[in-house]
Amino acid sequence: MKVHKEGTGLLLTLFTIIFIVNVTLYHTAGKGELFYSVALITSLFFLLVLNFFRSPARRFPYDSEGLVIAPADGTIVAIEEVMENEILHRRCLQISIFMSIFNVHANWFPVNGTVKHVSHNNGRFMAAYLPKSSTENERSTIIITTRNGVDVLTRQIAGAIAKRIVTYAKPGDKCHVDEQMGFIKFGSRVDVYLPVDTEILVEMDQKVTGNQTPIARLKTTNC
Repeated sequence: MKVHKEGTGLLLTLFTIIFIVNVTLYHTAGKGELFYSVALITSLFFLLVLNFFRSPARRFPYDSEGLVIAPADGTIVAIEEVMENEILHRRCLQISIFMSIFNVHANWFPVNGTVKHVSHNNGRFMAAYLPKSSTENERSTIIITTRNGVDVLTRQIAGAIAKRIVTYAKPGDKCHVDEQMGFIKFGSRVDVYLPVDTEILVEMDQKVTGNQTPIARLKTTNC
């Protein structure tokens, strides 16, 4: 399993610290119960962080045109019609995916098209599964215009543990569902805002896989 580039620096630093701690403990306390306990705990912690930064190679196996593909691994926690007042200022269908610390945290583009807008808002770090996190937490917003002229808004949202959102998308970029849109470090959420006539293909509490699970089918009209 490949390690994501967002985690290489942290993992090297963490490994160095754990190595120094365990070597120091070995030379001061010997091969006692304390040494083995600390070695086990630090090793398990390192493996947990390593698992978080895994970066599987994925490609959507079918024709993705007209489909909205899950931008992240996780659980569907919201499917509802809402008023998107921050940028689009119109009613849309919102699909929200909650990512636990055990999910892959890379984010993929949900549709093919051209990046129209990218912005970042500072905010709070409340639990990402709460509805208010969509508008009150730190977040990055990306709008993609499909070939048929449909605007799809995707929002990366920080959670209670997540403290850094990385967004690779830039205005004017051509994008594809097989490309990574960004990364969120440690527990978070991704919202997708779609036209109100969009056909929803997922259900509440359904587990989805980023770049693999179709979550909706677009019509040719905007929100």
